[in-house]
Amino acid sequence: MKRTLILAALGAASFGATNVQAEEVNIYSLRQPELLAPLTAAFEEKTGIKTNVLFVKDGVVDRVASEGENSPADVVMTVDIGRLDAAKQAGIWQPIPQDITADVPANFVEPDGAWVALTARARVFYVSKDRVDAENLSYADLASDEWAGRVCTRSGQHAYSIGLVASQIAHNGEEATKEWLEGVRDNLARKPTGNDRAQVQAIYSGECDLAIGNTYYMGKMLTNDAEPEQKEWAASVRLVYPDAEQSKTHVNISGVVLAKHAPNEDAAKQFIDFLLSDEAQAIYAETNFEFPIMPGVEASDLVQSWGELKADSLPLAEIADKRDEASKLVDEVKFDEGPQN
Repeated sequence: MKRTLILAALGAASFGATNVQAEEVNIYSLRQPELLAPLTAAFEEKTGIKTNVLFVKDGVVDRVASEGENSPADVVMTVDIGRLDAAKQAGIWQPIPQDITADVPANFVEPDGAWVALTARARVFYVSKDRVDAENLSYADLASDEWAGRVCTRSGQHAYSIGLVASQIAHNGEEATKEWLEGVRDNLARKPTGNDRAQVQAIYSGECDLAIGNTYYMGKMLTNDAEPEQKEWAASVRLVYPDAEQSKTHVNISGVVLAKHAPNEDAAKQFIDFLLSDEAQAIYAETNFEFPIMPGVEASDLVQSWGELKADSLPLAEIADKRDEASKLVDEVKFDEGPQN
């Protein structure tokens, strides 16, 4: 009921409206249009508002900032807390109304309303089914002697890695995190390289036994009919949620920003409100293998088969504040050069 009333109040293209001037919303997205197609199609059908998606692979925040008051962007959709924080720091946002975000868990909303999360993805372990029996693992274990020469990961400077290191700083402090990061570095089976899928391939080939990666890549690999070899990689591993017993599995997010100079502001607000609806959250869950952030909306059956996510409740804005420290720490310990022992 709340969500229906919000949509009706925000603009002329409310549910069931007829004989109104056509509206549109311009979406700048780090995600390719085909990934958003199920969402935009459902929104258009429900509201009559046309969606225009511009895929911006790199530099979306800089682009909107450089366009200034003339920017056609109504909303910016991106992934990773770092990119969302960059949007805030660049000043390309206006507050998302609190009545739209009222039902969103507080740790998924930027305190000033600069962004709101849309989905969550956990930073987990992929472990070899044949060579790893452990069920309960922690991020701390990555630095233990048991895993010497058995760990694979992508670059420490990648946004996903920086998010994890920043969360460790937020929880444990910089000095403890530095010691931990040095231990992880020296347990690597090789220099950090490749993307998250490449780490699973390395387990499949026997190069390492444990890899760090995002949950949704497992779903993408298991259902990849175009590249069936990825199904074989994924079948060789199982997924472990680190620190599950302490409810501290690190999560990152995709999210949305309401553009500062949105030319179609009312339509943009309706679109953001729709993205937080049960319908849109369920579409995300089924098509992208991500976790809905709205209470009461379940993950897909495949994602649920991996076990229960007990996510870290630390506000993501606090993790974002530690990202610069995390990046400096990765360079300081020469993480991307691999083992130093």
